[in-house]
Amino acid sequence: MFWLILGIIIWCDVHFFKRILPAGRVAMDEKLGVGPAKGVIALLLVISVIFMIIGYRSMDHLPVYTPIAGIGHLNNLLMLIAVALMGLGASKGRARSWLRHPMLTGVIVWGVAHLLVNGDLASIFLFGGMILWAIGEMVLINRSEGAWLRPEPGPASGDIRLAIITIVLFAIIAGVHTALGYNPFLGTYG
Repeated sequence: MFWLILGIIIWCDVHFFKRILPAGRVAMDEKLGVGPAKGVIALLLVISVIFMIIGYRSMDHLPVYTPIAGIGHLNNLLMLIAVALMGLGASKGRARSWLRHPMLTGVIVWGVAHLLVNGDLASIFLFGGMILWAIGEMVLINRSEGAWLRPEPGPASGDIRLAIITIVLFAIIAGVHTALGYNPFLGTYG
């Protein structure tokens, strides 16, 4: 549990740093240079993900609640939506103007999808922690940046490209989960 919690804390701290201590981030850029500062941040994020994976995989399965039987299909639908939302942030299509925080919304949907099918303590820490981080990040961004200036909708071709990329990425994610022994197409995870 230590590594999982440490990974989540590092992830949150690194992401919140720019919003909570903007002068500290500017000082870091000035001292190290923008490129090296981004490299340090990226390295810390990679370390946090490694810690989360090690912590999650090493925790004993401690059930807290029993997921609803057959809910895996809803999980898959939510995961498809989560992947699309995460891609929407970088999209140039019409849908990009729908949400202020598509990537963070995608993280929330991703977390909820996983909590529907995983009722163990490690999953609650990991996915619940990421949901709380995404909500906190939204609040901090809204406070620091003020009112959202909705981007102009792009061409429909951007949305088509996003849909294709979403399906391909979802297939890859499902394949990786299947290879790890968690077939997302069984419909139940009990």
